[in-house]
Amino acid sequence: MQTVLIANRGEIAIRVIRTCKKLGLRTVAVYSENDEGGLPVRLADESVCIGPRPAEKSYLNIDSILAAAKAYRADLIHPGVGFLSENEAFALACAEAGIRFIGPAPETMLLLGDKQMARKTMIANGFPVVPGSDGTVDSLKEAQVVAKSVGFPLMIKAARGGGGKGIRVVEDCAALEREYALVRREAELAFGDGSVYLEAYLPNARHIEVQILADEHENILHLGTRECTLQRKNQKLLEEAPAANIDPATRSAMEQTAVEIARCVDYRNAGTVEFLLAQDGRFFFMEMNARIQVEHPVTESIFGIDLIKAQIQVALSHHIRVSQEQLVSRGHAIECRINAECPAEQFRPSPGVLQAMVLPGGQGIRIDSGYMAGDEISPFYDSMVLKLIATGDDREEAIRLCGAALAELRIDGILHNAEFARAMLADPDVRAGRVHTKWIEETFLNRYLRANV
Repeated sequence: MQTVLIANRGEIAIRVIRTCKKLGLRTVAVYSENDEGGLPVRLADESVCIGPRPAEKSYLNIDSILAAAKAYRADLIHPGVGFLSENEAFALACAEAGIRFIGPAPETMLLLGDKQMARKTMIANGFPVVPGSDGTVDSLKEAQVVAKSVGFPLMIKAARGGGGKGIRVVEDCAALEREYALVRREAELAFGDGSVYLEAYLPNARHIEVQILADEHENILHLGTRECTLQRKNQKLLEEAPAANIDPATRSAMEQTAVEIARCVDYRNAGTVEFLLAQDGRFFFMEMNARIQVEHPVTESIFGIDLIKAQIQVALSHHIRVSQEQLVSRGHAIECRINAECPAEQFRPSPGVLQAMVLPGGQGIRIDSGYMAGDEISPFYDSMVLKLIATGDDREEAIRLCGAALAELRIDGILHNAEFARAMLADPDVRAGRVHTKWIEETFLNRYLRANV
């Protein structure tokens, strides 16, 4: 029996453990001192503590994780999302230790992890990229020269950024001067690299992504589009598949471009190509995430494919068993991220013990969570409590089903954003697809606060 070590925690660790059980694989959960009594520890075949509460001393500690993998004779490591999931040094260390990393090759991760290097690669290969700097901008003076050429508004972006961090929109020269140094410092603290580059900011654009699955036998498939436009401060709150209100020609072009990008960078395993879709119908490459995404369940729901299972099989050198023609989506799926936070108080974090949790159910409802009643939402890690996924025959049914499920959900002991998500789903702009990446901050938040405060 082969063994998979899960180098993560919470919901994604549970997700991987359950798929491993389906495949007959032994599982090892790692945990920090904070998570000793957590659900992954209870469900895995084996578990091992890898350090104290701070992530840099536990879930980001490559040496501790590899020591655990060797001690428990792990054949594979699944990195989950966040933490070390896009860290090429970790992938390389796994390879050097003779352990299969469930994800792309280290050199691919290195290319895609450096957003500016990835951007240069896309430009060199003729893919559509948002106008911006030719490379990193290493001084304010250089940034001002680029701004004069590209024009405002602009985004200052961390070259090694991810997860919505290290991004600021600036409207004029004064804002550029004010924010440039701040983003560099944020990037240094968050990613250990203060390099930044500039991109034109596209007003009222949508965030559309395409799920990719590729094996080492030159098979590359796309699993359609996802709409990830509903976000706050670059953090996604609600996602759906397929993306709505896109004409068939544009949708097909985005899907094929994603496949070509994956082939261009010699991609293996599951990955996501992210695009900005402008109001005029043009789309531009934004980045490619070299890991499974938090929102992968909406794609699974409409295609009937277990993407974690596919990840593991690809890592074991299996052929992808379906062709592009056999991949047919059915229905529509929506995912709401339920976080321990208070929207009415500027999304103030609300860590604490889950005193009670009553989950909705029924046909078309899926709950992915790493917690049970009695567990603690710790301030040391991200605030997501669960993901609620609703799947209907069409978008309207999925919206109704999702709203009803959110109304059934009960979580005691913390504040959370379920009512905020329910209000979004009921908003006429969301129902009509009249949203963009700043819609929550610029439009909806004020509506919500007027109605609820």
